Amino acid sequence: MARALQKTGGYLRNTRGYQEITRGLGTLDQEIFDAVAGSETPLLDAVLPPLTRAADHSKLWMGIAAALAASGKPSLRRGAVRGLITLGVTSLVANQGSKRLHRRERPGLASVPLPRRIRRRYPTSSSFPSGHSASAAAFALGVGLESPPAGLVIGGLAGLVGLSRIYTGAHYPGDVLAGFGIGATIAVLGAKLVPPVVEAKLPRTEPLLVDTPARPDGAGVVLVVNPASGSGTGERVLQQVRDELPAVEIVELGPQDDVSQVLRSAAARAEVLGIAGGDGTVSAAAAVALEVGKPLAVFPAGTFNHFAKDIGCPTPARTIAAIRAGSVSKVDLIRLNGTNIIVNTASIGAYPQFVARRERHEKQVGKPLAGAYALWQTMRNEPPVRIRYDDKTVETSLFFIGNSIYLPSGFAPSVRSRMDDGLIDVRMLEVGQPWARFRIFGALVLGRLTRSKLYHELQVPEFSFAAVDGPTPVAHDGEVGAALPEATFTSLYRALPVYRWLS
Repeated sequence: MARALQKTGGYLRNTRGYQEITRGLGTLDQEIFDAVAGSETPLLDAVLPPLTRAADHSKLWMGIAAALAASGKPSLRRGAVRGLITLGVTSLVANQGSKRLHRRERPGLASVPLPRRIRRRYPTSSSFPSGHSASAAAFALGVGLESPPAGLVIGGLAGLVGLSRIYTGAHYPGDVLAGFGIGATIAVLGAKLVPPVVEAKLPRTEPLLVDTPARPDGAGVVLVVNPASGSGTGERVLQQVRDELPAVEIVELGPQDDVSQVLRSAAARAEVLGIAGGDGTVSAAAAVALEVGKPLAVFPAGTFNHFAKDIGCPTPARTIAAIRAGSVSKVDLIRLNGTNIIVNTASIGAYPQFVARRERHEKQVGKPLAGAYALWQTMRNEPPVRIRYDDKTVETSLFFIGNSIYLPSGFAPSVRSRMDDGLIDVRMLEVGQPWARFRIFGALVLGRLTRSKLYHELQVPEFSFAAVDGPTPVAHDGEVGAALPEATFTSLYRALPVYRWLS
């Protein structure tokens, strides 16, 4: 009996202690609210009441999300999506869950000056927690998980929204803090469920420079050019070289000429082999320059000029400047089956059709939406290819090989931060698994393609595969190649000296 009374006494003491703490916090909450309500701050009077009205029904956050989505920056677009999803879940939890579990009267407007009061109907729902504050914290942290700089700025705005709820008499400080806590918790849990994308960045290293004499007038350079390439770009390059490098020997390709034969003839008498054309022509010139041991000067005169851009020569002026300065460094190449040379990329299956579809629409709707549409159409309409590599068989419709590592990951590779890492970038999508197409498309839309088990990515010095169902065409550097029963890609580390403009 005595023990039971002792337990009851301890329980009562604990209960009284809890009640005293609760009353103390309530008193502190009221005192802080009264201090804020009684303050006279003209600047806040002008800023906070309009801000709290802008945050009604999350209008402020939806407007910011629209601006982030329109920015074109992948991290901001992902932040907008994550922020809105987190906000939606938080709003449901705070307004339909937490407010029903704990009823608390609103502070009232008696102590709040008239100019700063809420001008629409005063809210009648529970004061605890602040739904505006919960939504603000959820959106700010959701954006910040994908783009910390944007999250920092929006976080400051979210803090002002929380302050505005106290300043206008809608909530006590404790309500706002609780709202912030709910929003932040749901954002963190969301990050555990769907981790934010961490964009890969390759370290920039010093290139292997080659001691080469300056050629201020282009002496020793033999330039092979097709005047009709790139819808007349070749003719413009030809004229610019004649004006700025008068000592260059120019060889114009005719419609019936054998490009490889002309290149070999030019290289035999050149100190520097120059080429003006697209990536396919550059690939042929690179093979000849490698064979004869001469440096290559690339003048962009094709449609995309990926190789020229990645070596720092996106315009003929940059190539001319590199020749005049004698700026040469060595870059990697890929050798296919011991014969063909690849300067950019190779592919099998429907990857070329995928790229063509994406590029056709990306200017109108942006690369992410264009990529999603192109991926879906490609997987629906193009037959997959079965290949065997590393003792496993994979059915794939998109297969990509890159000379050096490309950024970003996924199936929109666009740039190389270096050209001499000695690695081959291998990417493929596996479509032979159950519901593979829907799983891949869903992962792409949500920005999670690189985390999908159906996406495979390797960075290796050599890669080989065998075509299971017979020879398959291997396209490389924009040209459709021969059908091969098997293929071996080998990285040639720092094999080719090229004129580069290194800023």
